[in-house]
Amino acid sequence: MDLIKKAGFFSAFLIGLLTIVGFEAGGGWVFLPIFFTFVVLPVFDYLAGLDKSNVPPSQVALVAEEFFYRFITYLWVYFQLGFLFWGAYAISQNSLRTGWEWIGFVISFALVTGGIGITVAHELGHKKSALEQFYSKVLLMTVCYMHFFIEHNRGHHVYVATPEDPATARRNENFFRFWVRSVFVGYAHAWQHEKARLKRAEQPVWSHHNQMFWFALLPMIFCALLTWVFSPPREINWSIPVFFFAQSIFAFTLLELVNYVEHYGIVRKQLPDGRYERVNPLHSWNASHLLSNFFLFQLQRHSDHHAYAIKRYQVLDHHEESPQLPFGYPTMIILALIPPVWFRFMNHRLEAWERKVYQVQPAKA
Repeated sequence: MDLIKKAGFFSAFLIGLLTIVGFEAGGGWVFLPIFFTFVVLPVFDYLAGLDKSNVPPSQVALVAEEFFYRFITYLWVYFQLGFLFWGAYAISQNSLRTGWEWIGFVISFALVTGGIGITVAHELGHKKSALEQFYSKVLLMTVCYMHFFIEHNRGHHVYVATPEDPATARRNENFFRFWVRSVFVGYAHAWQHEKARLKRAEQPVWSHHNQMFWFALLPMIFCALLTWVFSPPREINWSIPVFFFAQSIFAFTLLELVNYVEHYGIVRKQLPDGRYERVNPLHSWNASHLLSNFFLFQLQRHSDHHAYAIKRYQVLDHHEESPQLPFGYPTMIILALIPPVWFRFMNHRLEAWERKVYQVQPAKA
């Protein structure tokens, strides 16, 4: 990739900087990151258009090993930790005077920790490096969603586009119903996967070997640390844990919105022996919009990611044969929050995909 594309991946830090600027400006300026993400970015994303270029096969191995791309994700981990401490400090100043300012600040904050932070955690969590997996867990700790490390890798990537996957949205299922299943059933599945791992390792479930215990405890410890650091002596500033858990809920809700968009209605064909066909680039919605892919470390090239999960973000390919989203994720997230509009935009595209892939008329719900 050329120098401009490399520099483009630093754009993710802009949302965090806008959150700080909005807070310091006060009042309605706390909504600045929200306005930028869901109004300004979609406009420029549309004007910039698609980037369908792929790294030449002869260069993939070289580009994949460039430390520059890993450095950006490593840097993000430290940025997000510092950002959480700044957020707790900001809350401790009691300068958010109205409920609307609180809501604007928390959602803006979650755009950073969830919209981008979980995206980075997702990228790092797929890698074999112990350091990258550790960094992934650290980021997920800051949004109370550490079980995602288990469920996403051992569950979602195995069962995606099947009824067994809680993170695959069904046809005509609205986001709010999907959120309940993906959050709660996904958590239950993470427990099942961890129990199975411990059984194979001949280790007891009720022990320190169980990651799910640590995944529940560590966010609490981190929250307690933030509260202790920024509370007055011998007092508890309860606004800090309220802030921490509120931004966590909004953060993983953004993740679930992305899950909803990425896999809406896609179903893999079931084979005569009961198994499902192998995951390939046809089984996830793809979006190769240039600007939003910079902000999201090419997560929108999701078709290639599911076909080749270990590939690093900088070498993910655009597949023309994949089902294509009409807009980048910032726009699609807004549409997903309005079910009638979402169904109007997406159902005919889903039916076209079914006709193309299976040469049959899709069943009407």
